[in-house]
Amino acid sequence: MGDRPDPRQRGRRGADDHDRTGVFRRPAGGGMPEEIERLYRPRGSEQRSGASEPTRRLPRTPAEEARERHRASGGGSRPPGGGRGGRVYDGSGRARRDREERRRRRRRTWTIVLVLLVVLPAAFYLWADSRLQRVEALPDYEGRPDDQPGTTYMIVGSDSREGLSDEDMNDLRTGRAEGKRTDTIMVLYVPDSGRPSIISVPRDSYVPIPGIGENKINAAFSDALGGGPATLVQSFEQASGVRVDHYVEIGFAGFVDIVDAVGGVEMCPEEPMSDPKAGLDIQAGCQEMDGATALGYVRTRASARADLDRIQRQREFFSALVAKATSPGTLLNPFRVVPLVTSGTATFNVDEGDHLSDLAGMALAMREDPATTAIPIGSTPTLAVGSVVLWDEARSAEMFAAMQAGEEIPESAMQE
Repeated sequence: MGDRPDPRQRGRRGADDHDRTGVFRRPAGGGMPEEIERLYRPRGSEQRSGASEPTRRLPRTPAEEARERHRASGGGSRPPGGGRGGRVYDGSGRARRDREERRRRRRRTWTIVLVLLVVLPAAFYLWADSRLQRVEALPDYEGRPDDQPGTTYMIVGSDSREGLSDEDMNDLRTGRAEGKRTDTIMVLYVPDSGRPSIISVPRDSYVPIPGIGENKINAAFSDALGGGPATLVQSFEQASGVRVDHYVEIGFAGFVDIVDAVGGVEMCPEEPMSDPKAGLDIQAGCQEMDGATALGYVRTRASARADLDRIQRQREFFSALVAKATSPGTLLNPFRVVPLVTSGTATFNVDEGDHLSDLAGMALAMREDPATTAIPIGSTPTLAVGSVVLWDEARSAEMFAAMQAGEEIPESAMQE
C-alpha cells in the first residue's frame, strides 16, 4: 500500500502545475502539454518579422470614409446611412417623402395612360355601338342555307327620307315619297382566302319573294307590299343559295352626313353629267364630291345604260368612300373620326346580332382592294311587273357555288 500515490497529493501536484497567475507550466515529465505548446508556437516567419512590423490593413470603403468624415465633423455618434448602403440621412425624412412622391407620380402617369389607351376608347366604342339602329333582318326560317365558309354582308341603300327636313329634300331633290324602297343592293363577300368582292344585285332582278310572289327584288323591301329587311334577305338567300351573315342599311340622310364627315370623296367621271331629277350637274374629270353631289352621282340614271351604269358607279363610289373613311388621315384626326362615327352610328340600321365591330370588319375587308362585279345578267325582258333583269343561269351558278364554298369568285363568273 505504501507505493500507491495519495489522491490528495495528486490534487496538490495538479494545482502546482499552474502558478498563481493562472499560466500553465509544463510538467517536468513532458507529455501532452508539450504537443499543445507546439500547436500554438509562432511560425518562423512570424518570429523573424518581429513586433516592429505594422499590421497590414485593407483599404477603407467609401461608406467607411463617409462615416469617418461624419465623426470628424462632430456629426454625432450615429454613422451616416445607419450602416446600411452608405445612404446619408438628414433626419428630416425628406428623401423618403421624395421617393414616395416619385412613386405617386408614376402611378398617376400610368393611370392616365391606361385611361387614354383603354378606358376612353372602350367607353366610346360602347356608346357608339348603342347608337346603331337594330332591325330583325336575319331571322331563321325553314329551308334557310346552313352556315358557310367566308363572310357575307348585305349592304342596302334605301331611299328613306327620315332625318331630312323639307329644305333638305328640296336641296337634294329627293322628293317626298313616304316609306322606303331599295335604291342600292350590294353584297360584300369575303372568302376564307383570296380577294374579297363587292357584288351589285340589280334591283330589278326577277326572283321569287316570300309572301309576294315573283317580282323585282326591290319589291321585297317595300313597306307597301308588306316587305322589309328580313324579306329582302330571304329572297336573296333562296334565289342564290348563299347565306347572309350581316346586314347593313343606310338612308339618304346618313349617306350625305358620312360623305361630309370624311371631307368629301374624289371621283373622276369620264363625261359631264347633268340630271335635274337627281340634283346633279358636274363636269368630266377628277373632283371632290361633297355629300349632296355624291348622292346625286350614285342615284342618277342619266347615262347610256341607265340602271346598269348606276350600279357600277355605286360600287366605285362606295369603295372610294370606305377607303377614305379608313385612311390614316381620317382615323388619326379626331375632327374627322368623331363626326364620322357619330353620323354613321346614328343612321345605320343593322341586324339585331350585329355590332360596331362587324362594321369595322366590313370596312377593313373593303380596304383589301376588292373586286367589283355584279350578278351576271342574262337578259332584260319586259314582264307583267315591267322591265326586269334575269340572271345568267350558268355564270351566276358558278358565282354562287364559289361563295357557298368560301372560295374566291373566279373571273369567268364576273360581270362588268
